[in-house]
Amino acid sequence: MSGFLMSGFSKLGRLRGLIAALLLLPLLAACATAPGTGRTIFTGGLSEEGEAEMGREQHPKVVAEYGGAYADPELNRYVTSVGDFLAKTSERPDLDFTFTILDTPIVNAFALPGGYVYVTRGLLALANSEAELAGVLGHEIGHVTARHTAERYGQTVAANIAGVGLGVLLGGEAAQAGGAVGALVLRSYSRDQEFESDMLGGRYLARAGYDTAGMAGFLTQLQAHSRLEAELAGQPEKADAFNIMQTHPRTADRIERALAQSGAQPVDEPLVARNLYFSKIDGMIYGDKADEGYIRGRSFAHPKLKFAFEVPAGFRLYNQPQAVIARDGEGKAAIQFDRAPKPYSGSMTDYLTRVWGAKVSLGGVEALTINGMPAATGTLSGNGKDYRLLAVRYDSRVIYRFLFLSASDRTAALNRPFRETTYSFRKLSDAEAAALKPRRLRIYQVQSGDTASRIAARMPFGAENLQRFLVLNGLSRDSALRAGDKVKIVVE
Repeated sequence: MSGFLMSGFSKLGRLRGLIAALLLLPLLAACATAPGTGRTIFTGGLSEEGEAEMGREQHPKVVAEYGGAYADPELNRYVTSVGDFLAKTSERPDLDFTFTILDTPIVNAFALPGGYVYVTRGLLALANSEAELAGVLGHEIGHVTARHTAERYGQTVAANIAGVGLGVLLGGEAAQAGGAVGALVLRSYSRDQEFESDMLGGRYLARAGYDTAGMAGFLTQLQAHSRLEAELAGQPEKADAFNIMQTHPRTADRIERALAQSGAQPVDEPLVARNLYFSKIDGMIYGDKADEGYIRGRSFAHPKLKFAFEVPAGFRLYNQPQAVIARDGEGKAAIQFDRAPKPYSGSMTDYLTRVWGAKVSLGGVEALTINGMPAATGTLSGNGKDYRLLAVRYDSRVIYRFLFLSASDRTAALNRPFRETTYSFRKLSDAEAAALKPRRLRIYQVQSGDTASRIAARMPFGAENLQRFLVLNGLSRDSALRAGDKVKIVVE
């Protein structure tokens, strides 16, 4: 090897060393000790004041995204009192925590930096005691006191800095790769961070005198609920996508190990407060609220927008933020209902061909009248599937749309059921809209001779009554009910 090449490699080595040293300086200057764990973390320069500002900025956006805060002052005061009680036992008793109940049936809980903690009313409906609620809140407080958001931010900054360094040495593509790595870090907490939050949450529970067993017990409840929702959706393999477990990867044995390592002292006569908790959630809205419309069996009705329709027998309805979906039990057919993003003043056939179906070749386009409303429909086929598009003008500014999908071998059999769904779409009168009410959670005291099946028959879910009753109350088919016990049911 020539002396020139050796000299070049030597210079390159010194350049790499200089870059490494320059990159290391900001890393060393942006470290901090997490109050909850005492662990040194790289925060990327994100201070506690910066975390608080980040939380304040994101808080109204989070509340809006989840449909607003649940408007029950007494229940909100109760959840806040439990959260504040736990927070005072933490390593940040001076931090002004904000606890919010989000008005959504989704089962979830999470925290923003700066002490913003959220639980959904869907989660509150699933919990069976104040101790279980405290376990959830303690876990989220742990994310805050461990400064996990700052740590994830620091990991992103470090990845981006490393990407810049690689870019200097290897070119722009490496820098882009570094940025991509940084983006991945923000997707969810790591298992180690979840373990830390369970450990801290268990510590706070014990300090406050709660039953720490509620943490693992509620996880079992969450898993049962997730499995049921996935089964009812016809997607049993996707159980973790149906609740908090998607973003909080945890198992009961990991929680038990976290509790063992938390240093929490055993609590004599631990606080559970089941009856108190039940008294607070009695009457809470269960499922969708008026702003989202109601699923009632095979019917969907919206009291605010004043319309209703019914899907065919064998189809199951799902209310999504931007659409209502119905699927058959065989996975061979589906219906999607939504609202057109913009008004359109032309004919409905023109809307179908020039706007909604402008990029496809529709056949059989025809004008219809559905319960006095102008409409148009058209079809297309491809890849063994048949599609029917249907657009209905509700009024001068609003167009609603149905997309009917079926496997080609099912289309003929579904022609009539899909047609019946089409002509079931109608406007609701003021009286009909006013008569639609949300379902509510009620506390029922078990009577002598009651069985789970007999109590579950009071609920409005038909064939799903018993499954939903058992999961809602953390029971199995073998669980014994005693006269005087209190359980949760759902009523119209």
